[in-house]
Amino acid sequence: MEMTRVTRGRNQRGNTTLEGALVLLPLMALGFAMLDFPLSIFIQNTLRSAVREGVRFAITQQTGPSGQDAAIKSVVESNSMGFLNDADISAGNSTFSITYYKVDPATGSLTTSGATNDAGNVIVISAAIKTKFMAPLWRSSGLLSFSATSSDMMEAPPNNTPVAR
Repeated sequence: MEMTRVTRGRNQRGNTTLEGALVLLPLMALGFAMLDFPLSIFIQNTLRSAVREGVRFAITQQTGPSGQDAAIKSVVESNSMGFLNDADISAGNSTFSITYYKVDPATGSLTTSGATNDAGNVIVISAAIKTKFMAPLWRSSGLLSFSATSSDMMEAPPNNTPVAR
């Protein structure tokens, strides 16, 4: 009887490896998916905050050596914690836009024709990114898109001197 027990133990060693592999792979996928969900919330909140900071910067009519639009883009990129950058924008993985709207005093409607960064005009900043996750189980491409938009009315520039865009 002792001989049968030893033989049976040797035959089952391969089963342990196979069972471990069959359990470990789905467990790792589930673990990575559990990390991806909070990461996606973090990315969305970071992008929204970065765009809001860009609008806050823009309405105060601050500028840099390359003009106001470049300074706004720089502020948004620096507040996005690296999720939005020039390399991804150039590659088409991310988008960034600044749009100015002129307010028609008679009707209150917004138009883009002739709109600049003058006081009383509305600025809209939009950003969108695509990112891959650790566990691309839910979508075939593994890419998820995040976007954020913020707007506000422009203030008068310091000393009423127009700021270069």
